[in-house]
Amino acid sequence: MISKCNICPRNCNLNRDETVGYCKASSTLVVSKVMLHHFEEPPISGTNCNCGSGAIFFSGCNLGCVYCQNFEISSKLMGKEITINGLVDIFKQLENAGAYNINLVTPTHFTLQILRALKIYKPKIPVIWNTSGYEKPETIKLLDGYVDIFLTDFKYFDGEIARKYSYAENYPEMCKQSILEMRKIVPNDIFENGLMKKGIIIRHLCLPSFTKDSLNVLDWIYNNLGNQTYLSLMSQYTPVHKAHEFSEINRKLKPIEYKVLIAHLKKYGFTNVFLQELSSASSAYTPDFQEQQFGFKF
Repeated sequence: MISKCNICPRNCNLNRDETVGYCKASSTLVVSKVMLHHFEEPPISGTNCNCGSGAIFFSGCNLGCVYCQNFEISSKLMGKEITINGLVDIFKQLENAGAYNINLVTPTHFTLQILRALKIYKPKIPVIWNTSGYEKPETIKLLDGYVDIFLTDFKYFDGEIARKYSYAENYPEMCKQSILEMRKIVPNDIFENGLMKKGIIIRHLCLPSFTKDSLNVLDWIYNNLGNQTYLSLMSQYTPVHKAHEFSEINRKLKPIEYKVLIAHLKKYGFTNVFLQELSSASSAYTPDFQEQQFGFKF
């Protein structure tokens, strides 16, 4: 039961047993896809095409970006309702299939339900919190002992940009506080045979026209976490969903915009960086949420 939901910075304070909050989700878990995912960062997906990251895509979202590539599940709540025990069963199926980890994609609005499942059964493989970064540090603290890897976005440094494209003016402050809390929970990045077992990877999706904001994000990471931080600098932005309503982001990234950010990382001496080819700006890398669930039952 979630009688007054304040699990995320929206602080809807609503009874999700009776209605839905900003995230469009009730108190019942909704999963849209379960798969062995091969298109995450190499320490997450690995290089063996027969394995991969055990991704569980949850429907709904507490952010609502106008350019969301997964808008089918974030805004339309496409998916299937499952029980807590059903989620436990998915954990076990992915483990048995040889997944390198359990990758909880867009989990924030179902934090309490996921924790109930993890208390019933904690997988023997790492558990990943794959988040937009719009979190409350108090919520991140709840994950201590249950989550091994934080794969978090840091989308914006400027609150006005966050308000315009994700309706969340307080995103930057909430994201910064939460990332610092993640670092407390997993103070070290630990690898085994090229796969991350514990740690943090910060993703930053480079938006067209906002290179300065991206530079500010990279500055903050350097000043607060250091140049050994694992970063994923993503050039895959594609104008989808409602992006056509905003002329400044209704295009793909220009090569010079990405080169400026790469040069900035080099200046600071970052070495643990994952980069993308500009050709990655394609819908081909977005999972097909209409497709059969790759043999996983839920």
